[in-house]
Parts: sequence; structure tokens; C-alpha cells
Amino acid sequence: MEIATSEPQGKRAAYLGGLAIAIGGAVLFSTKAIVAKLLYRYHLDAVTVIAFRMLFSLPVFAAIALWKMRTEPPLSRADAWRLIGLGLVGYYLSSYLDFLGLQFITVGLERLILFLTPTFVLLGSALWLKKHIGRSQWLSLLTAYAGIVLVFFHDLRDGGSNVALGSLLVLGSALAYALYLLASGEMVKRLGALRLVSYAMCVSSAACIGQFFLLRPAAMLLQPMEVYGLSLVNGILCTVLPVFMTMSAVQRIGAGPASLAGMIGPVSTLFLGAVILSEPVTSWQLAGTALVLAGIYLLSKVKGKET
Repeated sequence: MEIATSEPQGKRAAYLGGLAIAIGGAVLFSTKAIVAKLLYRYHLDAVTVIAFRMLFSLPVFAAIALWKMRTEPPLSRADAWRLIGLGLVGYYLSSYLDFLGLQFITVGLERLILFLTPTFVLLGSALWLKKHIGRSQWLSLLTAYAGIVLVFFHDLRDGGSNVALGSLLVLGSALAYALYLLASGEMVKRLGALRLVSYAMCVSSAACIGQFFLLRPAAMLLQPMEVYGLSLVNGILCTVLPVFMTMSAVQRIGAGPASLAGMIGPVSTLFLGAVILSEPVTSWQLAGTALVLAGIYLLSKVKGKET
């Protein structure tokens, strides 16, 4: 009898542990926007901030890539070119547009726009893969987009054209990452998530660091110690650690629950922005955030039933 009751308790504990890891990963990844805003206070630009982020995260991803190169079969030339393309679009372009946009909009709006990525994947699947979008999915899309419109016009009233520019840049970031997800689906199955991510991040890091040396003088590498500290947090705690935490959570509890746990990200960003950056939290923002989360939740439930 004791064995029978201990088994469900053990499964429940494992599930709760996986859920906690997924939530922690989502919060840490969302904190990237907070750290970027703090770095901008030191008169840095997006090119420099993203270069420092990749300088600190590259050694970890490079070590994993080297390990995979030694333990896995070599990549075909076609796969190597695909990985270069994925790294440039999914991590370099997406991250660069995101950091550019963060110079003009609040972290709350930025996180909400990025949270629309699953809806862009759905629309992309309909356009290119000819997948049917059902009535429930359209409802989820409209709900999520209504939330974004609500927060956007609220922020537009205070920030003017800068909010429009920043929102377009972050929207481009979300679209770029959606393209990466659409293009990487088949490769993930063949190569594995860890191998694909480590290779793609190495490509992205090379592009971000190379861009810095092309556009900025090397003397800009000399910064106050606070910049190095924040960049270390950005590179390790907000980039490397969330990647592994999300992978671990997916292995423990599955992709569906892990993605739902990620819904804490926009909420945590909104309140962290208020506490750390003194960004206001209004009823309009809360209402818009609730609509976006409801839309993504409905979409995940519909996709869960289909699978």
C-alpha cells in the first residue's frame, strides 16, 4: 500500500519540479529585457549590448558544440549551410531587432509582442505548409492581437512615434524567430535540440561580435565594471541557463506544459519592469496582458487537442 501511494507522489513531485524549472527558465529569459534597459543607462547601443551578451555566452555554447562535433556524426554540407542560415535569422537577426526595439518601448510591451511568436508560426504554417486554421485558432489569434493593440495604443499615447518604431522592430524580431522555428522543425528531429541550438548560437555569436568590430571601435570594449557584471548576467543567467532549463523541463513534463509555464514570462517582465525600472503598470496594460495570455492559452489548448 505504501509503494502504491508513493509512486503517484513521486510522479507529482517530478512534475512539479519540471514545472518549477520551466517557470524559472521563462522568468530568467524574460529578464533579458530588464538587463538590456539597465545597460542602456550606461550610454551603450544595441550593437554593443548584444556583442557583450554573446561574448559571455559564446564559451558555453562553443564547448557544447565542440563536444557534439566529437561525439556525433559530421554534418552534411547542406545541413551546415542550413544551420548558418538558422543562426543568422533565428538568433542574430531576431536578437538584434529585439535589442534595437527595446531602446524605444517598455519591457512589458516588448515581451507581449515577442509572445505572439506562436501565432506567427501558426500563420506561417497555413501560408507555406497549407495547414488549415480552425475557428478556435482564429479566436485565439484575435484575442491575442486585441491585447497587443490595447497595450500598443496605451503606450503610443505617451511615447509617440518612438513606440511605433520600437514595436515594429520587436515585431520583426518575433517574425524572424517564427521563421527560425518553422525552418528548424525537421532539423531538430534529426540533429537534436542541444546540437542545433549550440551550433546556431555559435553562428549568431560570431555575427554579433563581428558586427561590433565592423561598426564600433575596439576601445568600446573598455567599460565600467557594472557593464561587465550586467553583461555576464545577460549572457549566462538570461541566455545560457534558460536554454538548458527549458530543455530540461520539456524532457520532464513535455513540450505542452512547459510552453504553458512560459506564459509567466510577460507577467514577470511587467512587474519586474515596475520594480526595477519604475515603469508604470496600468489597468490598460494588465487588461492587454490578460488578453494576450488568454489567446496564447487558447491556442495551446487547441494544438494540444490536435496532437
